[in-house]
Amino acid sequence: MTTMRFSILPAFILLLPLAEIAGFVVVGRALGLALTLALVMLSFVAGVILLRRQGIGILRRMSSEGRNGVMPGRDLLQPAMNVIASLLLIIPGFLSDIIAILILIPPVRDLVWRAVARRFVVVNATGYSGGPQPDFRDRKPNSKVVDLDEEDYHREPKPNSPWSGKHLGD
Repeated sequence: MTTMRFSILPAFILLLPLAEIAGFVVVGRALGLALTLALVMLSFVAGVILLRRQGIGILRRMSSEGRNGVMPGRDLLQPAMNVIASLLLIIPGFLSDIIAILILIPPVRDLVWRAVARRFVVVNATGYSGGPQPDFRDRKPNSKVVDLDEEDYHREPKPNSPWSGKHLGD
């Protein structure tokens, strides 16, 4: 099922600009060129204001919590969704603006939260947290995932490696 989702992605990436152009044509015919451009500029300004208000700091905080093995909570997802909505507002196009407005609606956010929270699995050095407990014994034989402990894997420096820095003085 995951490959099905990823096989649709290139088509989506190609069709999104075409849908945005079609949106410009439809809105331009209905409202006129000046009003259409004014709406695009208004959504851009609204996106910039929203992005400045939320700040990129929330994405940094989410990333650091993920690196520390803490599942990002609802209090982090809400502002992160504001950042995503603001970026969608900055992108010129009415389809991206509609998606951004939908993201800003609280019931839609709750729906997204429920969908995202089920899929989060955080595994760190101290153990497992979040989502259903994974069963590593059911792994397929051709899986590329190797589960190693710290004592199972270590690297020793190679003295003749060009990356060791010992050759700099030669």
